Amino acid sequence: MEFKHFLPSSVLKPYVRHYYLFQSDEDTEFEDTVFPSGDMEVIFNLGEGTWESAVNDTFLQTPKIELWGQITKPLAIKSKGRHTMLGIKFFTHSAAYFFNDGINLFNDQITDLSAVIGSPVKILHAQLLDTKDEQGRIALIEGFLLKRLISNEKKHFKIDKVANILTTIKTNPAEDNLGLIASKYGVTTRYLHKLIYQNTGLSPSSFNKINRFQFSLKLIAKNNLPFTSIAYHCGYFDQSHFIRDFKSFTGLTPSAYMDNLTPVNQLLLQ
Repeated sequence: MEFKHFLPSSVLKPYVRHYYLFQSDEDTEFEDTVFPSGDMEVIFNLGEGTWESAVNDTFLQTPKIELWGQITKPLAIKSKGRHTMLGIKFFTHSAAYFFNDGINLFNDQITDLSAVIGSPVKILHAQLLDTKDEQGRIALIEGFLLKRLISNEKKHFKIDKVANILTTIKTNPAEDNLGLIASKYGVTTRYLHKLIYQNTGLSPSSFNKINRFQFSLKLIAKNNLPFTSIAYHCGYFDQSHFIRDFKSFTGLTPSAYMDNLTPVNQLLLQ
């Protein structure tokens, strides 16, 4: 298995965290679990292999062009065959720039992006299949995103506001501060919740929890701190609170997680 990251151009840098390429040359089958990241993704499947994801205790094959909504709980997946997957990882708020629907509508599911956008993304997928070099494929994706960005220009003011609010929440994570943050931006607390949820798929509380969880994964990967220290560094009051949140996002305790690293999550920790 091989996992590569590519940085976006300067124009798209405020909207795209990174692009990535996942390749597997082994014709094998495995099961894995995807954890909440706080970000939405688009994945173009360009290989011969297939993926399945759990939907109501049943595994269903994912589409060739996947739109990953906000994942708020562990999502089981299955892999079969050889893969070439080219992905776009957006920032928490920035997927909303590119889609006309409320982002919360896609929560905890993998949607066929061609059913959302239609022929433009089908044409892009065909072009990606015909283009074999990595930079050529990235250029095609960037051209597609720029067109979407321009066509949704009227949404920028509202989504920029969401981005600023999220930055403020991140530096003032306590739930008690939400009223003050709402007042700072000239909205009610209720509207602040609605604004963030519609444009990110997350409530302010979920946004904070997932951010802390992702930070804990980075500290765990270093494998040089006890869990009590990790809990403290991530802003938890105690280790039990940290373990409870960690288990809600992974289905495992932190120690069990380290003992059962799966193929995809091993790559993501690198």
